[in-house]
Amino acid sequence: MSTGPGADSAPAPNRHHDARTTSLPHLDRSLKAASKSGSKGGTFSSLRIRNYRLFATGQVVSNTGTWMQRIAQDWLVLSITGSSAAVGITTALQFLPMMLLGLYGGVIADRCPKRKLLLFTQAAMAVTGLALGVLTLTGHVQVWHVYLTALALGLVTVVDNPARQAFVVEMVGPADLRNAVSLNSANFQSARLVGPAVAGVLITAVGSGWAFLLNGLSFAAPIAALLLMRASELHKVERAPRGKGQLREGLQHVASRPELIWPIVLVGFIGTFGFNFPIWLTAFVNDVFHADASTYGLLNTLMAAGSLVGALLAARRGTSRMRLLVGAALAFGLLEIAAALAPSFWAFALLLVPIGMCGLTINVTANSGIQLASDPAMRGRVMSLFMMVFMGGTPLGAPLVGWVTDVYGPRVGFLAGGVVSTLAATAIGLVLVRAGGMRVRVGFRRGHPVVAFVPRQPTAEAGRVPAVV
Repeated sequence: MSTGPGADSAPAPNRHHDARTTSLPHLDRSLKAASKSGSKGGTFSSLRIRNYRLFATGQVVSNTGTWMQRIAQDWLVLSITGSSAAVGITTALQFLPMMLLGLYGGVIADRCPKRKLLLFTQAAMAVTGLALGVLTLTGHVQVWHVYLTALALGLVTVVDNPARQAFVVEMVGPADLRNAVSLNSANFQSARLVGPAVAGVLITAVGSGWAFLLNGLSFAAPIAALLLMRASELHKVERAPRGKGQLREGLQHVASRPELIWPIVLVGFIGTFGFNFPIWLTAFVNDVFHADASTYGLLNTLMAAGSLVGALLAARRGTSRMRLLVGAALAFGLLEIAAALAPSFWAFALLLVPIGMCGLTINVTANSGIQLASDPAMRGRVMSLFMMVFMGGTPLGAPLVGWVTDVYGPRVGFLAGGVVSTLAATAIGLVLVRAGGMRVRVGFRRGHPVVAFVPRQPTAEAGRVPAVV
């Protein structure tokens, strides 16, 4: 494993978008050679790296606790207030900080050592879970306590999310980044299958307080993992020095690079309008299928299973391509349209599996491609923008989608989300085609990420094509 100062750094000039030219045959040879000399391949190849094994083990414990708290938190607010609006307020308080302050979290992540930063954020998250657990178990909890802890958790997430996303490449290096991002998603989806079920048993047997308490204690696993890592085996990354204009610099970095801006734009549309499944699934269960909470749990489980399969399939791919991202987004939108028009319960339920697979493919492909295409010194700011658009769009899109669902019915609401996703994927696909039939390809050359615009069918005039390195 290369651990020198440049192990995780692309050549220096790309900070100012230094466009270069390279012949198509040479680029193709470089990408193929890099694929052979980079990751050893295999679905679980990143787990051969000790630091990442520790990280993944800690995350699966913590993610399970996080899903337990999500279910228990909503149930507690509903039991205290009897109001679905109060549940919505709790969700908004948890996600609004990312939408409003996410870019500043990226600046902090670029300036600070990410391992030390994560030790702080994970400890702070543990405190929120433990505090809510103690308040609930002692019978003193009130709804404003839940609001406050949700807001505090959201504020910590502003820093934790970009730091955690950008730290992955420091553990595994650029060659294994895509595999590690895919395994992180598989990890999260596995916890999504287990956490809600455990929370349901705990809430029924002993109350919500124990779910909060166990979530707080679960953060001991990632904290221990971070402490046990070998710093000498981390891939060194250039940290951004303190200075004025760093937020603007990060935005300019993204705006000047098509291989960054188009995935973020596409994910923004789909995250805002296409990922409102809590609204649609509850509406379908109540108003279309006239079923109960167990049916809602089944639909969520099917989608989580599809997402898990999608994550494992993504882990086997060696490269991130724009055409895969656009294709997955187009399939995602069309599948949502098909589900909205599904004539029976089982047709609807089974369509959720490929919807989950495509949704996860969108996330992993965009995440890994954006990380590889970013200047290492700006990766935190770029990932904070990505997460802000992906997660922060929910508080904006959910009220509109909810209004359409309430007024026109669940089928029209779901159909609208699918149509927007399909149109966004089609429009961006056409833009790339009109730009010269280009596709974005990501690979590695001598251990460094290479992002290139490659024509689908090279012509005599396209003997040399621009590549952003």
